[in-house]
Amino acid sequence: MDRIQTLRVFVRVAELKSFTQAAQSLGLPKASVSLQVQQLENDLRTRLLQRTTRQVQLTRDGTSFYERAKDLVADVDDLQSMFQAAPADISGRIRVDMPSRVARLIIIPRLGEFTARFPNVHIELGSVDRQVDLIHEGYDCVIRGGLLKDSNLIARKLGNVRSINVASAAYLKRFGTPRTVRDLDHHYLIHYVPVFGGTSDAFEYLDGDQPRTVKMRSSLTVNNGDAYVAACEAGLGIIQTPLSSLKESLRKGQLVEILPRARMAPSPVYLLYPHRRNLPRRVKMFMDWLEAVMHDSGAFGLR
Repeated sequence: MDRIQTLRVFVRVAELKSFTQAAQSLGLPKASVSLQVQQLENDLRTRLLQRTTRQVQLTRDGTSFYERAKDLVADVDDLQSMFQAAPADISGRIRVDMPSRVARLIIIPRLGEFTARFPNVHIELGSVDRQVDLIHEGYDCVIRGGLLKDSNLIARKLGNVRSINVASAAYLKRFGTPRTVRDLDHHYLIHYVPVFGGTSDAFEYLDGDQPRTVKMRSSLTVNNGDAYVAACEAGLGIIQTPLSSLKESLRKGQLVEILPRARMAPSPVYLLYPHRRNLPRRVKMFMDWLEAVMHDSGAFGLR
C-alpha cells in the first residue's frame, strides 16, 4: 500500500467530510477511497472517522492524526517538486475561481502564456460569481474582492478596485442625468449580489472620507458580472462597477459615467488560498503568474 497516497486520501476525506466528494476530487473510485481509509484505521488500530448516513466527522484521534498527516503530505509534495526546474516537469491539476469578468476580460485572453510554458498542468477555471468554499470544493486559490471573512485562508493582497458610476445613454435620455446624489430619488439602481436574498438596493459613495448610502428604487437584481453590465447597457438602471471592465463600453458610448464626485470607496482585491504550510510548486507558479497578469493589465483600476 502506498502510504503517502493513503494519507493524501484520508486528508481529503477529512477536509471535505465526504467519501464521495473526496473520490471525485482525487479522481478515484469511491470504493477505493473507503477501502484505503478503512485499511489505515486497521493499521493504526483506532477509528479516525465517525461515519453516519449524512456526514463524516473526525474522531478525537482522527483530529490529532489529521493535523500531522496534512503537514506530512504537504512536505512530500514540496519535496517531490524541489528538482522540477524545467517547466515541463511541473504537472498536475490546478482548480481556481474568479469573478466572471476577471476571467473573460483579463485572465483567459492570456492563459495561453501559462499553458504553453507549463504544458503538463491542467487548469480548472471557475467563474461562478459566488463565494466558493476553497476547502470543501477543492479549490487551490481564488480571486476575490471586498472584506475578508474566512480567517482560515491566507490572503495575498493584489491592490484596490476603483469603481465608477455608469448608465446607458438611452437610460439617461429617458430619465435625465443626475447631477447630485439627491437626484437619485428619481432613478433606478441595478443590484448585484453573488447569492440571491437579503439585498439592499442602495447607492454607495464617499462623502469626503465617510462612506454613505442612498436608498434607490430597483427593478432588477443579478448575480453575474456580465449580466450586471449587460443590464446597464440595456437601459435598466445605474450600476457601480470597476472602471477597467467598462473601457470598451465607455469608448463606444454605450455607457456614460455619472456622478464622478460620488464614487464608492475603493475595494481591496485578494488572491486567497488554503492555510497550508507548503503549496505544490505548480500552484505557487500559477499564483505568481495570476498576480503578474492582474498588475500588468491594470486590472479593474488596481492601484
